[in-house]
Amino acid sequence: MKKHIVILGPAHPFRGGGITTFNERLAREFQHQCYHVTIYNFTLQYPSFLFPGKTQYSTEKAPEDIKIVQRLNSINPINWVSVGNELQQLKPDLIIVRFWIPFMGAAFGTVLRRVKKNHHTKIIAITDNVIPHEKRIGDTELTKYFLGACDAFVTMSDKVTKDLKQFVKNKPFVQIPHPLYDNFGKAVDKYEARKHLDLKDDEKVLLFFGFIRKYKGLDILLEAMAILKQDNNNTKLKLVIAGEFYESEEMYREKIKDLNIGDNVSFNLQLRLRGI
Repeated sequence: MKKHIVILGPAHPFRGGGITTFNERLAREFQHQCYHVTIYNFTLQYPSFLFPGKTQYSTEKAPEDIKIVQRLNSINPINWVSVGNELQQLKPDLIIVRFWIPFMGAAFGTVLRRVKKNHHTKIIAITDNVIPHEKRIGDTELTKYFLGACDAFVTMSDKVTKDLKQFVKNKPFVQIPHPLYDNFGKAVDKYEARKHLDLKDDEKVLLFFGFIRKYKGLDILLEAMAILKQDNNNTKLKLVIAGEFYESEEMYREKIKDLNIGDNVSFNLQLRLRGI
């Protein structure tokens, strides 16, 4: 009989960027290794007033090769108990849960504590973050509550490993570098891609790709571009910014104007296929 793995975290139709992509690719890999896999997804991931982007939902076609069930409401405690009881009775051999923000700690922690009552299911957390980039009141308590429900952990950087050790002293963990995605199709020829993106063959191109938030450092990158432009008068430089703004777009456009690098920066909507 096939072992059953449940991945608890965002998947289609949520546009959760790298985490959604990761979860779906991980599910496919487990299926390739002959495991039975189900992704337990959200019915509600973020209340609209807490979501800074334009939309939480993808316009892409739902994957047909992965079993995705929408169950978890991130702000409904009654739902947490219900989902926990469902998984407790399902008795998967392993639950892999994604943890990237303390806000999810209450929902995940409650679900997993219900599951553990079956004395069968093991729980491994893939911790994208332990200490969040943007801190809020209650982060520490929510993080502790979540981590206490897990049996083991996977980290993907030295920083997260160090952060995890502040909270967890006697549970196993392994640090594995974040894998490269291999599910976006074949690479496009470099010169064909430049033509498509209206980039000249002799330009040296830098790429900022992903959600634009304060901690991502785009403001610092723009300042670096100004320095590079000054130090490389005879070199054509182009910074391509491909990402959705999670804060004021005008602030960055004003900075570009003040730094006099408008000719060296391109906002390219064609690359905004998936946010990270």
